[in-house]
Parts: sequence; structure tokens; C-alpha cells
Amino acid sequence: MSNKGFSHIGLSTLDLDRTQAFYEGVLGFKPVVADTLKIKEGGYLRHLFFDVGHDQLLAFLEAREVPDMPASYDTGINRGLGVPAAFYHFAFEAGTEAALADKRDALRAKGVEVTDIVDHGWAKSIYFKDPNGLQLEYCCMMRDLHEDDARMRMRGTVDRAALELENATSAELSAVQSVRARSQA
Repeated sequence: MSNKGFSHIGLSTLDLDRTQAFYEGVLGFKPVVADTLKIKEGGYLRHLFFDVGHDQLLAFLEAREVPDMPASYDTGINRGLGVPAAFYHFAFEAGTEAALADKRDALRAKGVEVTDIVDHGWAKSIYFKDPNGLQLEYCCMMRDLHEDDARMRMRGTVDRAALELENATSAELSAVQSVRARSQA
């Protein structure tokens, strides 16, 4: 059986209009499927799919007035589970290092708080959050991966705060990752 990537990732939102404004207006992802589903017992669901490239979709589902559904809950995943931002996140492909820098600058120009570029050795990334509190990333590969990359081993040490992927800690994470990259060269 061959793998062909994701069809879609389904996520939840409490405000589909705000979510659409961010993913379409800020990130530039085109909506490709939108539907409303009436719930027989009352209320309805709104479902919106965005094309994020390579025939892969990101879908958001919003429940309105559905019986036995909470009116409010934490859509940010990490906060609701009490884990650092690094644990559950979604990374979009930037393509090149120059495109990654352009994405960072464009996001900042639109008022989005974005980390500096983090050098992981094999890839570089920027991190930011959507209006739902979801941790997002743009990433670009910096080299081909090798068999040794998949071998588990101690590769560095970071402070716990670096797992929050905020700009103040991204420099520390980058420094540790760069040491790892140099040790593999």
C-alpha cells in the first residue's frame, strides 16, 4: 500500500467567519468546499474546506445550537490539554528559505505575531497561531534526509519554555538545533 499524503485534516472552530478571514485573507488558502448541515434534533453545522496545496485540504467545522454540544470550548488543542504549543501543531510547506522569510514578513505586516526563523538543521521554520489558538508553522527543507536522521539519539538540550514556540524562546531552540546540524555534518 502506498501513502499519498493527507486528504484533509478536520479541526473545530467556534467562529467560522473569523477562521475563514484568517485562512483565506491572511494565509491565502482558497476555500474549495462549503456546506451547512441541519441537525435533525436542532441546530446546524457549518463546514469549510481550504486547499493548502498538493490536493490536501484543511477543514473547519462549527456547531451552532446543536443539542448536547457545548457552546464554548478550547479549540486550541494544546491549551485544552495543558501541554506546550510544540505538541500539537500544523506545518505548511514554504518551499524555500527565501519564501519562508517572505511568509514571516507578510504575516508580520498583517499583524500576526510570528517567531524569528528557527534553524532545525534539516529544516527551517517560523511559528504563529491562528484565531482559534492553533499552533501553526511554515517550514522548508534545507537538505535531503538520510537514514541516520531517523535514528533516535540525544541531540541537544533546551529550556522547557522553548516548547512554547514563542519568539523569545525561538532563538534558543534554533541555537540547539544548529549545534545538532553541525554535529551531523
